[in-house]
Amino acid sequence: MPNDLRLSTLRGAVLRTGRHAIEYRNGAAPDARSIVLNTYRPAHAGPASPIVLVQHGVMRNGGDYRDFWVPAADEHGLVIIAPTFSNEQWPDVVSYNNGNLLATTDREAHAGTAPATAPAAWSYTVITRLVDDLRASGVLTSQLLYLFGHSAGGQFVHRLMSVLTPGVFTQVAAGNPGWYTLPRLDLPFPEGLGGTPASADSLANLFASPLTILAGEQDTVTDDPHLPSEPAALRQGPHRYARARHYYATAQAEAARRGLPFHWQLHSIAGIGHDGKAMSAVCAHLWFHHRLPDAKHLAALAGQHTA
Repeated sequence: MPNDLRLSTLRGAVLRTGRHAIEYRNGAAPDARSIVLNTYRPAHAGPASPIVLVQHGVMRNGGDYRDFWVPAADEHGLVIIAPTFSNEQWPDVVSYNNGNLLATTDREAHAGTAPATAPAAWSYTVITRLVDDLRASGVLTSQLLYLFGHSAGGQFVHRLMSVLTPGVFTQVAAGNPGWYTLPRLDLPFPEGLGGTPASADSLANLFASPLTILAGEQDTVTDDPHLPSEPAALRQGPHRYARARHYYATAQAEAARRGLPFHWQLHSIAGIGHDGKAMSAVCAHLWFHHRLPDAKHLAALAGQHTA
């Protein structure tokens, strides 16, 4: 598709009122893998409306995650874009959660023996190129841009920030990731950032970025088949809630060791388990009401288990 037509199609999809889904390919090669953009724009949204990018979990259900954000979009006049990576084109955790950085199996990745792929093939750069295309199409001008991911999407989001550290997002939140890439250069990716473009300079930018970790206090199941159970993950704790606290503490300690400012936030969310819908509502409340929901609101959100 010619570039001007591709940008025009993207612009039309994002500016249309209501729910929509379009195929989107931003790689130059004819065989570049595509994603689907699930979008929502309320009727009262305008040129200054904030844009929220929402990353789905292991079920690759971007349409559901877009819909989780519709109430907040209607309340605050937000534009929602949920980039959706299909299992067919982006199979397994290597190509989605782990960014397709390594041409490898999980076993090779954790052994630190896998060859790297070209940045143009990374799933993370699909998102940064999408942001560039939103700018080039005139959709994204001076309005605020947010990035949220839950579960596998939380893995995707914090790794994107760790590897690329783009400075384009007003706020970034990762909710209930299964495990984390620690901000350490001495550990191989995906346990750490060894073998990635990350450097001492980029760590400074990462620690100064507006990254928030949302950890459901009830996300403590240890026998979930989708909970990573490899040795590197287990070293971070027995369940997602423990691993979130370990990640934050490790980052805080590493920033202190390097003498770097540290601007991240960690929020423990009372009563919430592994629930993408509830955590989406929590994140929207934090960003656009500038505080966490109160106990009554959290109790009303609790009880669902949607990855």
